[in-house]
Amino acid sequence: MKVSTHILIKLDEDLRRTLEAEADTRGVSFDALVSELVTEAARQLRRKRIREQTEAVGRYIASNPEAKEFYEFWGTPRAEGLGPAPKLRSRNQK
Repeated sequence: MKVSTHILIKLDEDLRRTLEAEADTRGVSFDALVSELVTEAARQLRRKRIREQTEAVGRYIASNPEAKEFYEFWGTPRAEGLGPAPKLRSRNQK
């Protein structure tokens, strides 16, 4: 079930006219166009945040030998199964 939220935004006249013209070109209402644009912008922001978080995890794994070792074993799919677990170094064993 989708729950909609109403928002109030202030647009200058030029921007409003541009959006109204685009809505007319697409054959949709002004509200539908703004909703579509905001939804797409939110999707792009979400994807950007996921990419940034993925890059941060990659940097952490690359800089931390224990994390790299863990990822190499558990993060790599193998057709033959996992096989025996590797002997992980303890934190005191550097």
